[in-house]
Amino acid sequence: MYDAVGYVGVGVAVALETIVAPIPSEVILPMAGWKVSQSVADPSVVEPLTRLPWNIPLAVALATVGSVVGALVGYAIGAWGGRPILDRFGRYVGIGASDLDRADRWFERWGNWAVFFGRMVPLVRTFVSYPAGISRMPMGRFLLFSTLGSLPWNAALIFAGFVVGENYPQIEAAVKPFEYVIYAVVIGVVVVLVARWWWLKRRPA
Repeated sequence: MYDAVGYVGVGVAVALETIVAPIPSEVILPMAGWKVSQSVADPSVVEPLTRLPWNIPLAVALATVGSVVGALVGYAIGAWGGRPILDRFGRYVGIGASDLDRADRWFERWGNWAVFFGRMVPLVRTFVSYPAGISRMPMGRFLLFSTLGSLPWNAALIFAGFVVGENYPQIEAAVKPFEYVIYAVVIGVVVVLVARWWWLKRRPA
């Protein structure tokens, strides 16, 4: 992917991961670092859009922009549609009004740090924007803490890929089975929630 769309691919992949987690950033960001290591070893390996060698600052910048854009989408869903949708359909997945009220109070008290540290926690960073939006966390504060939390995480993963260098493909192959286990667990949870929704819908009132 990066050979075709370069830095834009980094940003888009991270934005999608922040919204719906199709590909974990633990895979996509080290790959960008690996491209940087290739450029260092061979300057003829260039980023396709700028036609310049890959470099870490630009990769980190585009990844962070993608993180923030994805976070804003999640925030918007939470702020403009999340609470009414969850109030109406939440009972089908075990979410009650008291749970939402508790989330509102929690974010009112800890919201800054929940967003900041949540950006560095696998899976949590994908979903932390939704309760932030539901709680109507001030937009400026949300953007600030999302950026501050995403930046070091993105930089660390890209730098890790750079340090690993040419060994990255072997490492990616080694961790691939664990990625499939995670996906299997997520799919299993979705199946259980859908089955619960179907059962509650068919149960006599």
